[in-house]
Amino acid sequence: MSIGRTRSIALSGLGGRFVDIEVDIAAGLPALVLIGLPDTSLGEAKDRVRSAITNSGFAMPPTRVTVNLSPASVPKQGSGFDLAIALAILAGTGAVPADSVAGCVHLGELALDGRLRPIAGILPAVVAARDAGATRVMVPWGNRAEGELVPDVTVIAVASLAGAACEHGANVVAGDVDPIEAPVEPGVVSSSVDLADIVGQPDLVDALIVAAAGGHHVLMVGPPGAGKTMLAERLAAILPDLDTDDAVDVTSVASLTRVAHTSRLITRPPFIAPHHTATSVAMVGGGSGVIRPGAISQAHGGVLFLDEAPEFSSAVLDALRQPLESGDIVIHRAAQSARFPARIHLVLAANPCPCGRAGSADSTCECTPDKRRRYLARLSGPIRDRIDMRLAVERVSRATVFDSDSPRVTTTVARERVTSARAAAIERWGRTRPDATELRTGRFRLAPATVRAIDAALDRGAITMRGYDRIIRIAWTLADCAGTTTPTPEHVGRAYFLRQGVAS
Repeated sequence: MSIGRTRSIALSGLGGRFVDIEVDIAAGLPALVLIGLPDTSLGEAKDRVRSAITNSGFAMPPTRVTVNLSPASVPKQGSGFDLAIALAILAGTGAVPADSVAGCVHLGELALDGRLRPIAGILPAVVAARDAGATRVMVPWGNRAEGELVPDVTVIAVASLAGAACEHGANVVAGDVDPIEAPVEPGVVSSSVDLADIVGQPDLVDALIVAAAGGHHVLMVGPPGAGKTMLAERLAAILPDLDTDDAVDVTSVASLTRVAHTSRLITRPPFIAPHHTATSVAMVGGGSGVIRPGAISQAHGGVLFLDEAPEFSSAVLDALRQPLESGDIVIHRAAQSARFPARIHLVLAANPCPCGRAGSADSTCECTPDKRRRYLARLSGPIRDRIDMRLAVERVSRATVFDSDSPRVTTTVARERVTSARAAAIERWGRTRPDATELRTGRFRLAPATVRAIDAALDRGAITMRGYDRIIRIAWTLADCAGTTTPTPEHVGRAYFLRQGVAS
């Protein structure tokens, strides 16, 4: 009896754990048996591994080969275990030094000719391997740049199974092979949008800066063509660059969704705008088999923009309620659960009525009052209560559009203001978004005279307790943007207006 061992990584969300791969080569009829809760794509590894070993110049054992993926209770999905299974078999036959194979983590899918195909999720898998104590990780050549983004671990990129065997000291000629490269990365498109493109709406520009500085969610209501999408796009542009932890999370999510195999960390906040026909799974993540992140996780650290928000399914919108509060999303399945980051700026855009002409000076709305109410009522009360700022967006006149003399705030200037305000908040609380208890108790509790107006609104039921906390939070952001140490009654009044600016 011969035993070969190595390790791979089973991902669950952005986390992962070691999977010990044991191969037993024993007497019996020729067969390759895979056990340990593999899914369908992993179960097909038997045929890929058998062909790759034969076509790489090795001999497949003419006996019974049993491959155990341990722990057996952990679900394993995907083709990324191919390389580890093949090398464990070769270690069991003595074709490859067993000690070297056992001391390395292996990731990669095998082609039938023995070459290695790049796989999705290399970045989070290498991070998980490093965090679990691994010092060496072998990956496909097409994933080399992505794997090398992780510090404090040696990433070995190989183009084929024979090349992997050579790296472990096997007496075999790898030969020249054409490595299978990852799909061409589209790259980060350099955005040409500028906040200065917004004309005639200085109050909305100021509100946008406040939203960016404090991480506030925004609802914009206005007729078609008023500039709601332009404002949302520029909100992402004025956000500061991601810190290292968020950049790793955003890049890992991109790796899992196979948006691109990247050679560098994504440092700019993403802007994700799903169509209103998106399903709940597309929005929050999930799927059968492998759990994939949804749009809310792809927008982590950036902006999730839902244009024509009332047209989204109510189930889809209500699925956002929990992650908006917690900043992450946990997806549960019968056999596993996965956690993804979901700290976003949610921006909703809506017309004032189904025809979009309500409130327009140059056109007549044909919708009845009941029709208008039912249209905006598609945004449920709990969702609207989680929106910090509600802004009315009006169309601008032709004279305003072509007015080149009015001062405008550029993206660069706005981003500097946002960065400065966030730095003040971090110095005070240690993060940009304080907890509600910090705002209502202790030394950060505002004086009764400062909050008298919203205390009265809370008493008469005009706002909820959550709305009260959001108003206080906006007031602190306004103070940080103004460079003051404590909110004034004027800041609280302005925050109350931003919160209640559009009838809910």
